[in-house]
Amino acid sequence: MKNIKSAPNETMEERLNVIRAGVLGSNDGILTVVGVLFSVGAATSNSFTIFIAGIADLFACALSMASGEYASVSSQKDAEEVVVDLETRRLAANPQSVEADIYQFYLQKGVSEMTSRKIAQALMATKPLEAVLTAKYDVQLGHYVSPMGAAISSLICAAMAGVFPLLTMTFVTGENGIVGTILITAIISAMIGLLSAYLGHGFMKRAMLRNVVIALITIAIHYGIGKLF
Repeated sequence: MKNIKSAPNETMEERLNVIRAGVLGSNDGILTVVGVLFSVGAATSNSFTIFIAGIADLFACALSMASGEYASVSSQKDAEEVVVDLETRRLAANPQSVEADIYQFYLQKGVSEMTSRKIAQALMATKPLEAVLTAKYDVQLGHYVSPMGAAISSLICAAMAGVFPLLTMTFVTGENGIVGTILITAIISAMIGLLSAYLGHGFMKRAMLRNVVIALITIAIHYGIGKLF
């Protein structure tokens, strides 16, 4: 398969892919770190032990999210490049079938038969590969999701989100540290929910409340686990 380079201008899908990875990384980063902090903190009062456990989990979570995003998005990119290669071969071997696919695409969109035929013929004469990729797969030629971009976004955002409860628990001692960590976790979780709802055109208040509740439940569960030891 020939190597097809990405076009210089990113599409909205490419940008959203990186943002999506960052949002997921942030959510996972703060929940896993705060979970470890409270489970270890409930089991021991040694601040150094709590800090080491928290920072170890912070690095593990960030790297895990990055590697997971890289593997997942790489598979998606591979699939996109496979269909490009497939349709390139079809164009060379049977251009009539490609034109028929384009024709059917516009026909199913409600365009009249005559107009659909004219559009298909015009696209076959100008940009046949781009047209069939858009029609059949919703793929834009030269625009592929970036595994590295998603991995870096997830890595950075997971680390940034997780570091806030870690620093709070480390530098604020006693009950103030516990209350402060819960508070900062709730605030960041709400912000992540707000961002995810904004990107997904969802209900912002519902997403924020859902994230905060999940964060508090995570804290309660891990605190309970720590108390068992």
